[in-house]
Order: sequence, then structure tokens, then C-alpha cells
Amino acid sequence: MTMRFFVPRDAAARAVGADRVAAALHDEARRRGIEIQIMRTGSRGLFWLEPMVEVETQDGRIAFGPAKPGDAPGLLTAGASHPLYLGRPEDIPFLKRQTRLTFARCGIVDPLSLADWRAHGGGRGLERARSLGAAATLQEVAKSGLRGRGGAGFPTGIKWETVADTVADRKYVVCNADEGDSGTFADRMLLEGDPFALIEGMAIAGLAVGAAKGFVYIRSEYPDAVRTFERAVSLAEADGLLGAAAGFDIEVRVGAGAYVCGEETALLESIEGKRGQVRAKPPLPAHKGLFGRPTVVNNVVTLATVPWILAEGAEAYSVLGMGRSRGTMPIQLAGNVRHGGLFETAFGVTLGELVDGIGGGTRSGRPVRAVQVGGPLGAYFPRALFDTAFDYEAFAARDGLIGHGGIVVFDETVDMMRQAGFAMEFCAIESCGKCTPCRIGSTRGVETLDRIRRGERVAANLELIEDLCQTMKFGSLCALGGFTPYPVMSALRHFPEDFVRRAPAVAAG
Repeated sequence: MTMRFFVPRDAAARAVGADRVAAALHDEARRRGIEIQIMRTGSRGLFWLEPMVEVETQDGRIAFGPAKPGDAPGLLTAGASHPLYLGRPEDIPFLKRQTRLTFARCGIVDPLSLADWRAHGGGRGLERARSLGAAATLQEVAKSGLRGRGGAGFPTGIKWETVADTVADRKYVVCNADEGDSGTFADRMLLEGDPFALIEGMAIAGLAVGAAKGFVYIRSEYPDAVRTFERAVSLAEADGLLGAAAGFDIEVRVGAGAYVCGEETALLESIEGKRGQVRAKPPLPAHKGLFGRPTVVNNVVTLATVPWILAEGAEAYSVLGMGRSRGTMPIQLAGNVRHGGLFETAFGVTLGELVDGIGGGTRSGRPVRAVQVGGPLGAYFPRALFDTAFDYEAFAARDGLIGHGGIVVFDETVDMMRQAGFAMEFCAIESCGKCTPCRIGSTRGVETLDRIRRGERVAANLELIEDLCQTMKFGSLCALGGFTPYPVMSALRHFPEDFVRRAPAVAAG
């Protein structure tokens, strides 16, 4: 009887030796004359256990991890007594507590098998959308309460309806896969672990708004994701899921590494072959976007969630969550955290539950001092704000933002003045240069924080930083300059002691 193993090919798992583990399993089985089959899947998102090897048994898959190549001999005969034994993956507390909708197939299916994808529910959403028609599909997306998961949280249904109602000879669907926020990896996990979910979601969007062409803009720093998704597009074309018969095509474009191209209009400029600079709005991309035509611009998670909504119904999705934040959010735990990885759950869980209960506190074992939510432009929250619910409005009420759902954890050794300086420096380097508040303001911010660090006119320079942040927040053309004040001002507000120059220690005697 052929033994069946599942080893992730996800970039995070490969980075810690998944390829070597798979090769070692193959070599050891051949040496012993044992027949095995190794399926390379995506990751389930339990990164501290990667590479997590799963073995198919009569009772379902059993997981072992984190595995090393030297563990291969034992894994071929492993049982519950094996030191790496984890039991059924679904019973691991980190997975058991999740509500997996968008990421339901990640780590389970062969990412490049359409048969496996369909066997696990793939295609049902597109099939229902075709039976409903464009107008009813738009209504279903709107009723679900789905909001853009790329950071802005704009209602997806309203955006799609705007594109659908705008008269034009051509329309486009653009997927923003330029995932550049610190501590985020949800888009990459989907592109590598369930690429057909994105293809299906884009096809549904095209049907709903009347677009026959889609573009996926992937950051160049994701070579594995680019290769996997391009192969998935080719397979979908050969299958008829994409192409002339389907009435929808997808083209992949690879970015050149500019963070600002994560902003939707700069991304559109880049796809058009221009320098990635932010456009003034209006006109909105929904009216005049790619090549001057009405364009839906959504991120990977948003579009990959649509098939589940269409397959299961808007109501099944909208009952999850809180307030205006409906459905689930893939929260990514990173930084100095014990249990880093992806945790998909309904909106409403508190920040403290995520960091302490799910993340397990810091990897260093020291107390958590701060967390940054929402990427390099997100606010720093102290433990006093850990009762904040993970919800767009709850975070906004405390001058924070959810962004793409990344949480970066810091222990007590962090220097918050240096973190504020990093935010200004990041903005100065990544600014497209089009508007003065962002281009000049961030550079002046770096200089002013350097003066504070040296202890020069601290009170006056702190006032100057606050004034500068106000100018950047309300005067910048896009969120790069507009959101840079969030990490700076939150560090100042919650950790003021780090901005007071410490007197040098005096030697005794």
C-alpha cells in the first residue's frame, strides 16, 4: 500500500527546509523499498511548526513537526509516540479556534490540481454567479457586507456596482497582490496555496461588472507566488475556466519593488508601463481606472473570499463579525511572537486575545510592550489598549487601523523613538515624490527625530514633529504620507518616556 505524505511548498515552509525534508523522505523510502507519494501543498499557516509533515491514515491526516531531513526515517513509521507527533491538524488549538472560509483549502489541496480544487468546493461560487446573473451577483456581494481587505475597508459591493453602472467600451478587474506591509503574508499564502480561489473570484467580479479582462499585479519579492499563479492561469485556460469560452482572461504583471505601488492608482500607472506615481482623485478608478476605463481594484483576500460568499450565500457570511465589519479576517501574527502564523477568525476578537491567547506572547519570553497593527504605517498599541476589538471602526476610534491584518509584536526591549524614526525614514525612501507633504515632510521628520535623539531642544522639536504630522496627515495625496503620522504619533502618545534623552551613566568611585 502506498503511503501518502503532505509537505508544504509554501515559501515560509521552504525557507526552513521543507524541500530538504521532502527529498529526505523520498530518498529514505527508496532506500527501504517503500512506495510513497508526496503531495506538495500550501501551508496551513502554523509557521512555528513548519515544516509540518502530514501523513494520510485511516483516521485522516496526522501531523508531525517541525520536521528536519534527519527525521525522515522515523516519519516513515511514525505513530503517536513520535516526539514530533501533533495529532490531527484540525485538533491543534491554533487551527481549531479558527473560522476558515477564505483559507479553507490552504494546506489541504494540491495548489495546481483543478480536480483537487473542485473536490473541495472550488467552482461552486462561479457556477452560482452564472446562474444568478450579473445584477443578482452584485446584490449578493453587497448584502454580504464584504469590505476591502487590503486596508481601506471600502464596501466591495458599492465599488463593484459603481463599475457596473459606468458606461464604457471596456472594463477591467485588477487584483492588487503587491503585499508590502510588514508582518503580512496572507496574499502570498493564497497565491501559493489556493491560486484557483483568486481566479474564480476575479471571474465572478468580471461577470458582475461586465469586464472580460483581469490583471494580477504581484510584487517581485514573491517569486514562488508568481511561478505558482502563472502556472495556475495556464491550467485554468487549458481547462476552459479562463479564456474565450469563459469570457474572461487574466494577465500577470510583476512589480519592481516600489511600496507605493500598493496604492491603487500608482499600481494602475505601473501596469500601464509608467512610473508608479499616485494619481489625484477624482476621477476614481471605478470611473476612470486602467487605461482610462472603469476598473475594479481589490486585493487578493477580498477577491478570493467572493467565491465562498456566492457558494454559501450572503447571509451565511454576514452573520459573522461585528458592527460594520462582517465576515472573517485573516490575521497575521509576526514579529517577536511565540506562535506566528495566519489566524482566520470573525471580526470582534480582542487584540489581547490575539497576542496573548493565540500568539502565546513573545518568543523571547519577555513581556509584550507594544504591537503594531496595519503595516509600517499602522499605530503602535500598548498593553493598555489590548481590549480593542479587531474591527475597522474600533481601531479607528483609537487612532489605529487594521490595514491588511498584520500584527507585529515587540517585547520590552523595543526603543519606540527608533520605531518612530523608522516610519519617517520608510516614508522618505518609498515616497513616489509627487506631493510635497510626503516627499519633504518625511525627510524633515527624520531630521527632527534625529535631533530629539541627540537631546537637542527636545520640547521644541517634539512640537515640530506634531505639527509636521498634522501637515502630512491632511495634506498628502495618498495614504503613504497620510498614514505615516499614525506610528509616529502613537509612539509619542503611548511611550513618551522613550523620547526623553537619557543621561549617560556615571561610573562609580
